[in-house]
Amino acid sequence: MKEIKKVVLAYSGGLDTSVIIPWLKENYNNCEVVAVSGNVGQADELEGLEEKALKTGASKLYVEDLTEEFVNEYVLPTIKMGAEYEGYLLGTSFARPIIAKRIVEIALAEGADAICHGCTGKGNDQVRFELAIHHFAPDMKIIAPWREWDIKSREEEIAYAEAHKVPLKINRETNYSKDKNLWHLSHEGLDLEDPANEPRYEEEGFLEMSVSPLQAPDEPTYITIDFEQGTPVALDGQTMSLKEMILALNDIGGKNGIGLLDLVENRLVGMKSRGVYETPGGTILYKAHALLETICLDKLTAHKKKELSLTYADLVYNGQWFTPLREALDAFVEVTQKTVTGSVKLKLYKGNIIPAGMTSPYSLYSESIATFGESDYNQKDSEGFINLFGLPIRVAAMMEKGLLNGGESRTKYGD
Repeated sequence: MKEIKKVVLAYSGGLDTSVIIPWLKENYNNCEVVAVSGNVGQADELEGLEEKALKTGASKLYVEDLTEEFVNEYVLPTIKMGAEYEGYLLGTSFARPIIAKRIVEIALAEGADAICHGCTGKGNDQVRFELAIHHFAPDMKIIAPWREWDIKSREEEIAYAEAHKVPLKINRETNYSKDKNLWHLSHEGLDLEDPANEPRYEEEGFLEMSVSPLQAPDEPTYITIDFEQGTPVALDGQTMSLKEMILALNDIGGKNGIGLLDLVENRLVGMKSRGVYETPGGTILYKAHALLETICLDKLTAHKKKELSLTYADLVYNGQWFTPLREALDAFVEVTQKTVTGSVKLKLYKGNIIPAGMTSPYSLYSESIATFGESDYNQKDSEGFINLFGLPIRVAAMMEKGLLNGGESRTKYGD
């Protein structure tokens, strides 16, 4: 087996990756540890990261700004598809492939012998990271300490960190497992592990991107989002990048208690897990985009797109971003979005997103056809349509009653 002299570590500065640095040096012959943090919008979590990484034994830290690429190449295609996994808007799922891709690039440039991640053996992230690594560096060794070490819980991790003088921002009482980026924040663990427990939405410090709907303003907030070919391009008449819009909507939506999700989901590895997600801006964008599609897409396209969105969500959730099928589905979606241009007005009120009007130059909705008043629609045409549409039902009934081809009456299914 090749000696491990240099390891590139996917580093967040959280509990798992903080204790992994000294653990790697202890268990892999004092190997060099190069830490890499992918900035996907976790904001204050990056503060003091270099000092912490070096203090705990890393030789250097890369902090890579991936935010623009993240929103334009990973978030945007998922918005256009309308993909959600059991209600979850995939905030962690589509962040992992881009981080893993950059880590592989750095590992190859550094001449590393292995890549290490802090994902547990119970979760989805281990799959997402490793499938991406396999795609870009199929021969690279992967070290996953949670599948090797004797540590059995986050409490034991904290004890290990304290023994090795690893600085932590958490304690045993606030030890939620969290993942944050500019799209969302997830909470898992502690009291949330029991589905019988209500999340502590009103408790100070629990929510970070949002407020409880109970604490939201008593007056609604109106916003208007403009789209061009499925891409959000302006908020309340102000043109901005998608990154800027997500950040702005996070602020607006968060203040109005938008985007809270308490979900028991089916993990890829077979178990059910419970998490609380904060996705204020993303929830607004999904809703606005879906509303605009109701007037811009024909029935066949809309229904097929909804069907394929489930496949797309599974691919993203299961770590299969870098696959031909995902690329093919993206190509399909781009065709569907050619006419998804227009404006959507929304009313935000205490956790609710209420449609307040939409327009599009490509709208397939015709008031003159749909009206209950006088129109050019010939209602007599429906008689022939119903006769043809219902012909199979009528023929089957005639057969059962012996009225078809002079036959005798038949009970259903030949009984």
